[in-house]
Amino acid sequence: MSGESTDLRGKTALVTGASRGIGRAVAERLAADGALVAVNYARDEVAAKEVVAAITEAGGRAFAVKAELGTDGDVESLFTAFDAGLRELGAEPPLDILVNNAGIGAKATIEEVTPDLYDQVFAVNTRALFFITREALTRMPDGGRIINVTSGVTRIAFPEGISYAMTKGAVDTFTLALAKHVGPRGITVNNVAPGFIDTDVNADWLRGNPEGQAYAASRAAVARVGVPHDISGAVTFLASDAASFITGTIIDATGGADL
Repeated sequence: MSGESTDLRGKTALVTGASRGIGRAVAERLAADGALVAVNYARDEVAAKEVVAAITEAGGRAFAVKAELGTDGDVESLFTAFDAGLRELGAEPPLDILVNNAGIGAKATIEEVTPDLYDQVFAVNTRALFFITREALTRMPDGGRIINVTSGVTRIAFPEGISYAMTKGAVDTFTLALAKHVGPRGITVNNVAPGFIDTDVNADWLRGNPEGQAYAASRAAVARVGVPHDISGAVTFLASDAASFITGTIIDATGGADL
């Protein structure tokens, strides 16, 4: 939770998929800059409580919100838990910052993608994001911030994960249209697109694997593998007043992959 600070005091943020990886780094950074952060998780309550504890110990404020996205009733479950968490803290209900970070991968070529896999990845990465955002807009005051964590695969061909890439392409289009729609309210909508990041999602081929590390670093112009805090800084910037005139765009946080 280090780095140049942006003032988010008095703001409330909801970060989906915040119990680990990029989501955890984003939650910690937003809290470090003053926001009250709702830490969403699907199943790992222990990990989510660890994030809340880390934020609290560092002087921030946070609470855990359980909701498994991509399932029936996910949006209702998410915001019921969000409202309950606010009440327990005696906090006000407006939601100032929404970070749509939760997502699942689907490493499969077009020949390997099954209908069930296709439906699952779209349910989490696209459908849940859409309807969570729609509900969030009913709670968000003018001047709010929506940040979607997408992927560099919308710029770089990724046939080995074609259905996953399609979901992120859909989010790019969603962001562009929504930014125009809510712009008159002063609400900004932007994407942050990570590249190869050292997280649990990539652990099987990247973490502790010198060959994987070397390959990922070779793809980036900055010649290294990204870490979650590389992404959290970009998200926090977009959540701040410093980015109030930026909307409908993408911050490429791939380290210059495949330039």
